[in-house]
Amino acid sequence: MKLVTPRRLLLSAALALGGLAALPALAQTPVVIKFSHVVAPDTPKGKGAQRLKELVEERSKGRIKVEVYPNSQLYKDKEELEALQLGSVQMLAPSLAKFGPLGVKEYEVFDLPFLFKDEASFRNTTDTLGKDLFTKLESKGIKGLAYWDNGFHIMSANKPLHKVADFKGLKMRIQSSKVLDAQMRALGAIPQVMAFSELYQALQSGVVDGTEGVASNFYTQKIYEVQKHITLSNHGHLAYALIINKKFYDGLPADLRAVLDSAVKDATTYANAIAQTENATALEKIKASGKSTVYTPSAAEANEWKQALMPVHRDMTSRVGKATVDAAYKAAGFVAPK
Repeated sequence: MKLVTPRRLLLSAALALGGLAALPALAQTPVVIKFSHVVAPDTPKGKGAQRLKELVEERSKGRIKVEVYPNSQLYKDKEELEALQLGSVQMLAPSLAKFGPLGVKEYEVFDLPFLFKDEASFRNTTDTLGKDLFTKLESKGIKGLAYWDNGFHIMSANKPLHKVADFKGLKMRIQSSKVLDAQMRALGAIPQVMAFSELYQALQSGVVDGTEGVASNFYTQKIYEVQKHITLSNHGHLAYALIINKKFYDGLPADLRAVLDSAVKDATTYANAIAQTENATALEKIKASGKSTVYTPSAAEANEWKQALMPVHRDMTSRVGKATVDAAYKAAGFVAPK
């Protein structure tokens, strides 16, 4: 005699009610979002990605699974945007400089040196101009979701960087941005575009002499171990755009899109809230290590840097667009140094 199992009874009932249409509810496969990024898990971006994963999976009750791949495990800087467009990954949080090579040059306005005087001026710019720029990504197959803050840039090298003359002839790693290229040239340095994942080894071997970045990345990537001097220049601001493949996003059921949107909102609040604290903590750890000297420029030195870098604003306006530059100046409350 053949036993009738509970599962067999369910299958029979489903067939009796109209065939296999009722079966997917029995074993629904979760939607998978692959989230790739190039920094360490214990950075503001890394922690933001993890928080987003937790919120999405909890609120979707397992209907969405977020797989986070940090430290360039899947793709390097130049590769990740193409991977997103092709659908090889569904979500990224690249720095804003990466959109220039994609053809959205307006994003390079965020690289203009000394544009932002504080965090509030940066946030006001992403909340206004930043939202408008998201629309320019849609023709590239990309949907903008949010901006994640990671604080002000600092400079490093194996020699003190106090005056503009100290940069002369140094090979400085930058992201692929014409504005950042012009910035380093204005200081007398030689810009070198390089993937973030290759930076530590390049600094260690002397392929490049120095770099710019934020304290949390300097600490988690151990850059301070191969750079003897760090200057708290605050000349630029690092931010990320949380983005998703537009076709994938549009194809989600409405209720899952709503879940994702709510999780993005709360993960963004979290990521932005921890950025300043994480960078301050990282900087203290770098100082405590004794491996790198941390220097704060005098008012006169800071002004010299600003004067040297202001021509970059003028020269790059034609590339970025005057309307975009004007909108950024207004949102950031920018006043040129005298």
